[in-house]
Amino acid sequence: MSTQRKLGFTLVELLVVIAIIGVLVGLLLPAVQAAREAARRMSCSNNFKQIGLAIHNYHSAYNRIPANGIGTVSNPSSGSAWWNSNAAANNRRLSTLVGILPFIEQQGLWEQISNPMDIDNDGVIDFQAMGPTPDNIDYTPWATELPAYRCPSDPGVGLPALGRSNYAACLGDGSWETMVGPWDGDLLEPVSNYRFTRAQAGHRGFFRPRDARGRFRDILDGLSNTIAMGEIASYLGDRDARLSLPNDGGTLGGNGAANAAIRDNPGVCDTFVDPERPSTWLNGASRETRARGFRWADFKQIFNGCFTILPPNDIYCARNNGDDLSSTAPMSSRHQGGVHVLMGDGAVKFITDSIDAGNRNHGDVWVNGTGARAPGSQSPYGLWGALGTRAAKEVIGEEF
Repeated sequence: MSTQRKLGFTLVELLVVIAIIGVLVGLLLPAVQAAREAARRMSCSNNFKQIGLAIHNYHSAYNRIPANGIGTVSNPSSGSAWWNSNAAANNRRLSTLVGILPFIEQQGLWEQISNPMDIDNDGVIDFQAMGPTPDNIDYTPWATELPAYRCPSDPGVGLPALGRSNYAACLGDGSWETMVGPWDGDLLEPVSNYRFTRAQAGHRGFFRPRDARGRFRDILDGLSNTIAMGEIASYLGDRDARLSLPNDGGTLGGNGAANAAIRDNPGVCDTFVDPERPSTWLNGASRETRARGFRWADFKQIFNGCFTILPPNDIYCARNNGDDLSSTAPMSSRHQGGVHVLMGDGAVKFITDSIDAGNRNHGDVWVNGTGARAPGSQSPYGLWGALGTRAAKEVIGEEF
């Protein structure tokens, strides 16, 4: 009599196989995730390199750096003051990212922006060349999201942002009067008044806000020693203190008082941070429809500006309605441990959060500063601050 053996796994064998597979998945998944993030980080770096090449090609074509805070004004017009919305002109609020469009293979979009637009094809021009202020959702280019301006590691998408961006102009190590520049209230012409004087003393970065005269020759510390642009993460509506305004910011005082408070102590908002969750605001965020990286075409510092005052991934200190006023506007990212920066020579470097950034409670260099805060002084914010200034005679004597 013969017996036939049944083929297959016993229950114990099956459980052992499942357990082994589970262990292997547990071991391999972090490696797979790390490999994916490494690929995204490389893609982010490549985007930055293309932007750096575009800036250099722009300079070769026009013999100047693409301005941050430039465009058209309407006169006479209600709403011509730079902080107002305006359908007739953009109030000189266009970011650097607009000017370099033809140099990143976006000639089609540039043609839309640089020509008048009849959006409903009724024969009536709805928007003049160079468009309205960048908060106008009806103007198609401003709501267009460009992959070249997005870091693949950043998951932000959709409203309330228009077209998100992750690369911002570096404005240096001082926040005083960075939204005004050498202009009068209606931006009709540069004026030699107190604003101009403040701008001359305090605009110490690669990009001087609202100033179209910048050239590579102005970067006296050397293009390889000066940060041109920095990475920023876009806000996800999660109270992230790096990317939004604090609800408590009103306690800093009115606009002028808040600006002065941040100028004199960039760490003044530290008390607004949740001690149990140091990356979030204790009492929530303000103006969550106007947060970090929300408008690629808008030069305002919350959207497309950054400073080397507080170290990377630190808090965004500003008045609760101060998306167009003085702030710390730090660089930030979704990468682990640091951010990408674009140097003036086109090189892209990864800067860790632990970089020497001096004393966070030390006041900025400004027009009426004395001692270490007097105009022309070296940066009070260590190596980080030195990398942000273009002409403070600082020698970078170490690899970073």
